Amino acid sequence: MTRMQPLTDRPALIRNRARATENFLRVRAIDDVEERLQEVNRSFTDVAIVTPRPDLWQTRRADARIVADDDILDLPQEAFDLVIHDLSLHWAQDLVGQLVQSRRALRADGLFLATLFGGQTLNELRSALGQAEARITGGLSPRIAPMGEIRDLGGLLQRAGFALPVADSDTITVTYTDALALMRDLRAMGEGNALDARLRHPTRRRVMDAATQLYADHFGTPDGRVTATFEIVTLTGWCPAANQQQPLRPGSAKTRLADALGVPEAPLDPSID
Repeated sequence: MTRMQPLTDRPALIRNRARATENFLRVRAIDDVEERLQEVNRSFTDVAIVTPRPDLWQTRRADARIVADDDILDLPQEAFDLVIHDLSLHWAQDLVGQLVQSRRALRADGLFLATLFGGQTLNELRSALGQAEARITGGLSPRIAPMGEIRDLGGLLQRAGFALPVADSDTITVTYTDALALMRDLRAMGEGNALDARLRHPTRRRVMDAATQLYADHFGTPDGRVTATFEIVTLTGWCPAANQQQPLRPGSAKTRLADALGVPEAPLDPSID
């Protein structure tokens, strides 16, 4: 049986996170989670938080069980009414496996909330580095973790067995002096390249110079800076329970859409494909 190559070099990821000093995106994601929980209007008594940064939660959820985002989560089954997965699923070796483990840790009608970087994140840097490397070396090397598209992530919630799944995103645009300043900020966030298949030697100077110029040419601002996109996707799902709302069966509606909109209903033209 062929063993799949791991996506993430876990020791490198841990080293990157240990050097992290910049938290503005993590704090923003945590603030958003707290706002969402206030809107749920329910008290949660048994909370687990899967996070690489427990220090950022100490003053917010002091009674929560803090769990490292290891491949196997240290979560007892059916022990919690709330599980939060904090901005780390984009580095997961098995994203669906993490979702399934989180669902199994919830009691019936328990809530799951996760944040992760989505597919639009760093699209500018991905493009500039890819073009520069292909032009100069004739190849491509893994530099930015593959991140799920929002339309697919909601489906993964269903696949993992969550009820009432929702995926939505918050897109943040940040400006930097140049692409090198962005890369320094990524290292400061602990989000440097930790892909298992990454190059294990420094990138050629010519590649970096070309990428910096391409970045400025295509993603520059009128004031001489460059833009970088970060998409934070939030996944929400509930552990199934008998008392939850259920979708209506197809054809069971008692009110016509035309009546609700106050417009006449016209039959479709059968000649139109």
